[in-house]
Amino acid sequence: MTYTGMNASTGRALSDLEHIRQSWRDILTTPIGLRLMRRDYGSYVPELIDQPLNGVTRLRVMSAAVSALVRWEPRTRITAARLESDADGSLWVDVDGERIDGPRAGATGTLTIPLRGPTA
Repeated sequence: MTYTGMNASTGRALSDLEHIRQSWRDILTTPIGLRLMRRDYGSYVPELIDQPLNGVTRLRVMSAAVSALVRWEPRTRITAARLESDADGSLWVDVDGERIDGPRAGATGTLTIPLRGPTA
C-alpha cells in the first residue's frame, strides 16, 4: 500500500516515505495534551528536553520517543533511538526504523529530529 500525504508546511503532496518522516517529527515534537481532539497524541519528549542532561534523562527521552512512535506510527517498527548532544547545547534524537507495510516493507532508515538548538 502506498500513502500520499500532505506536507504540513506547504500543502503539497508527499511520498509515503516523506509522509512517515513528517509523522515521526510531528509525534516526537508534539507535547501530550496539546491536541484538543486527541489529548493523548504526541510524546513526552518535549517535556524532558529541559531536564538535566544525564544518563537518566537520556534513557527517559529514548523511551518516550520509542513509546510514542510505536503507539502512533503503525507503518514502521523502531529498531533504535539515541539522544545526541553537541557542545553548544543542541539536542537531537536519531531514530532508526523499518517499514512494515506496503511494497517497501523491510526498507530501513534513520531520522534525525532536532529538539533544542543552542541558546543565545
